[in-house]
Amino acid sequence: MLWRVLRRFGQKLVRRRTIQPGMADTRFARCLSTLDLVALGVGSTLGAGVYVLAGEVAKDKAGPSIVICFLVAALSSVLAGLCYAEFGARVPRSGSAYLYSYVTVGELWAFTTGWNLILSYVIGTASVARAWSSAFDNLIGNHISQILQGSISLRIPHVLADYPDFFALCLVLLLTGLLALGASESALVTKVFTAVNLLVLGFVIISGFIKGDLHNWKLTEEDYKRAVADLNDTYSFGPLGSGGFMPFGISGLLRGAATCFYAFVGFDCIATTGEEAQNPQRSIPLGIVISLFVCFLAYFGVSSALTLMMPYYHLQPESPLPEAFLYVGWAPARYVVAVGSLCALSTRYQPGQETKIEDYDMEMEEDGGPEGENLTLQKIFCPHNSIPTPLSGRVVYVCSSLLALLLSGLCLVLAQWPIPLLSGDPTWVAVVVLLLVFITGITGVIWRQPQSSTPLNFKVPALPLIPILSIFVNVYLMMQMTAGTWARFGVWMLIGFVIYFGYGIRHSVEEIKSRKPPLKSRARILDLDLSGSYTP
Repeated sequence: MLWRVLRRFGQKLVRRRTIQPGMADTRFARCLSTLDLVALGVGSTLGAGVYVLAGEVAKDKAGPSIVICFLVAALSSVLAGLCYAEFGARVPRSGSAYLYSYVTVGELWAFTTGWNLILSYVIGTASVARAWSSAFDNLIGNHISQILQGSISLRIPHVLADYPDFFALCLVLLLTGLLALGASESALVTKVFTAVNLLVLGFVIISGFIKGDLHNWKLTEEDYKRAVADLNDTYSFGPLGSGGFMPFGISGLLRGAATCFYAFVGFDCIATTGEEAQNPQRSIPLGIVISLFVCFLAYFGVSSALTLMMPYYHLQPESPLPEAFLYVGWAPARYVVAVGSLCALSTRYQPGQETKIEDYDMEMEEDGGPEGENLTLQKIFCPHNSIPTPLSGRVVYVCSSLLALLLSGLCLVLAQWPIPLLSGDPTWVAVVVLLLVFITGITGVIWRQPQSSTPLNFKVPALPLIPILSIFVNVYLMMQMTAGTWARFGVWMLIGFVIYFGYGIRHSVEEIKSRKPPLKSRARILDLDLSGSYTP
């Protein structure tokens, strides 16, 4: 009895939605071209990395090597984007990471993904709104921050800001009200705002290379002492580190890359346009890859210009670009930066960014298969079928889960205990070798399983190596996060699981569908009811 209860509970956690053949039909007009999707992706992605993260990461994590941080983060995003693009090619309707997770790995992981998407979009909108508020406050002499900090100071360091930013709150509420009233931006408006944002960033890049000084990538301790003596204000200075191009070493570069990865979050909103795209199987993969490449070029150029114009330890994380222009004597350029940040906010916060969790007309169905199909070692390593079967699907499902777990363990060891590993400690070397052996064996099992032969406009190359490399790089960057970041993430996930296990698991769409009798049974019951109610 207990085993049946646990089995049913486990089935609820991994139950999946199935895509019906007729899902390509849509009630929306297919009017979005590949250029429209690129504009949407760039507009939704390009924002926080320029106006917020660049100053913060360069000041105390990476210094001038922030340009490499963005490169590493971009490569990691491209790997994930390639896998995401195949999802977009396989699902020709509006999709999201939530839907893709629901279709492939089950309800619990789909909820986890959707819950984290909420956090991602909330933080993204808040950070860009705060950046615009800081830029505006900088233009008027920091009067807003001084008044609020003096009257409503929070004084909870590393948890909350120094003061509540009501101006940023009003910006978000204003745009939220417009969206609630139905004043959503059209594709034309999105392209206009994105073009203005790119023009502003182009101005920043060109100005930085004109007014920049290559010596700011070669700073020494003498330069730091001279700057402190001239300014006589050590509060606004960040740490020097060891100076030079990479002042905080490889560890600082990796921590910076982990933070910069967040700057590329937003490209997934392209997948939500599957119902409006003219050719979703072609446009969505191209839109994702091209938008990531454009964003990388912008981030690389702006971070280079920023660290060339101003010493990294003198950057102001709240408003790095306005302060940099003020530092080089181009104070009026701050108004141009304010226009760009407003356009970034306008394109970042739009309906396309919201996770579309719609009630699709999909039915749950059990994976059918030949009766008596049992799992044997021969079927694991040398399957006879050339097309996927329910058994091979379960093998890949289990092996992929084990692979993600082993890769997480490997990344944890490499990130937290690199010194004993590099020094040749036999225990840690044995642990790494053992993990690599298991990872290689499970990868071989996945590689031996038959793949779907369905023709697609885009498929991830070099399966399963590219997905495995993507998992490794992303998890390794996650391991660079601080303990405080993981603690806050843990609190957020705890709240989510309380909601899911307390309410969601019993009221999900699939749970409601499972309680209804099959269509034929309902028809039979209706027929009996009608027959019984007939009186001659």
